[in-house]
Amino acid sequence: MKLSLQIIFFGIVLSIYGLINYYIYKRALPFIPLNYKFFFTISFLIVVVSFIAGRFLERVSINLFSDVLIWVGSFWLAFMFYFFLALVLIDLLRLINLIIPFFPAFITHNIEKTKNIVALSVLILVVITVFGGYINTKTIITKTYKITAHKNLGELKTLNIAMASDLHLGTLNGKSYLNKLVTDINKLNPDIILLVGDIIDEDLASVIKYNVGEELVKLKSKYGIYTVTGNHEYIGGVEEAVKYLSEHGVNVLRDTFIKIDNSFYLAGREDRAIKQFAGKRRKELKDILNGVDKSNPIILMDHQPFGLKDAKENEVDLQLSGHTHNGQLWPINYIVSKIYELSWGYLVDGSTHYYVSCGVGGWGPPVRTGSRPEIINIKLSCGDYKK
Repeated sequence: MKLSLQIIFFGIVLSIYGLINYYIYKRALPFIPLNYKFFFTISFLIVVVSFIAGRFLERVSINLFSDVLIWVGSFWLAFMFYFFLALVLIDLLRLINLIIPFFPAFITHNIEKTKNIVALSVLILVVITVFGGYINTKTIITKTYKITAHKNLGELKTLNIAMASDLHLGTLNGKSYLNKLVTDINKLNPDIILLVGDIIDEDLASVIKYNVGEELVKLKSKYGIYTVTGNHEYIGGVEEAVKYLSEHGVNVLRDTFIKIDNSFYLAGREDRAIKQFAGKRRKELKDILNGVDKSNPIILMDHQPFGLKDAKENEVDLQLSGHTHNGQLWPINYIVSKIYELSWGYLVDGSTHYYVSCGVGGWGPPVRTGSRPEIINIKLSCGDYKK
């Protein structure tokens, strides 16, 4: 991305971020006792800038201070989001009441008491939502799907696939997180493990410092571990990320395919972010699959689930994607569902099967309220194919 575009983009993002926080601050300030207003203001400013400061600091030196800033700032992103939603809803109701009065008398006749009750209710609901969402990020579930491809699976009767996406390894999702994930995946005794992009969060430095990759090499499967690039690999530096993953037993497919055990094909596409961050174009799917024997099953990994029809047109049997997080924070999932043809879940179109995962990790706040983190276990069989 050109420097000028980066400046404009981050300028817009920071401006919106600042305005939202100022709105929350101004609406909260009247409820703070006079003797505590200065302390509240300083504390609020520290919390607001902590995420940005922590991200900048970790590029210079990763230490306890930078970790604390990132954790505090990441949680604040979730608090900010839900405080903002609640305040907008309240102000919208107040505006409607000015035009068409509908508030009952017990509200309008005791306005100060009502304000205090509403403020306390909002605080309690947001705290419960955020910390409930944090607990939810720790409860990884496994979903199982049985899929039939009417093609030649060679000597295999069933291919046992373990799939996960959007691990976002870094400061928030570190070694203990990955240890649990690896344990859960290995319990499935998979034939092959597919990690569909955004394995690294952004900055690789914290992954290296805390030796998170030590857990990756513990993944076990018959045919190995494969991944593709995601947009976050490009954000943090794609070549460094690919090198690190390769050194820790993860094979990265970049606009190419391989044939495994003379039974099925596995193809992986470069992420669409290649154009934005590297100024290049990824290959067309038909060019990637040139030379593939389509009588064998074809499995495709493509991090961002755009252009699903390409897989169907090229006789792909199973496409696996991630990226969307299903919005991660409710109710963003409703917006995400309007952007993507399939924002989360399983779809069959003709003979092509699709699964878009909401991810097993997350970006930003370590909070998930729109879905559960998931591992997908797919059992692919050849059906009634006759040689």
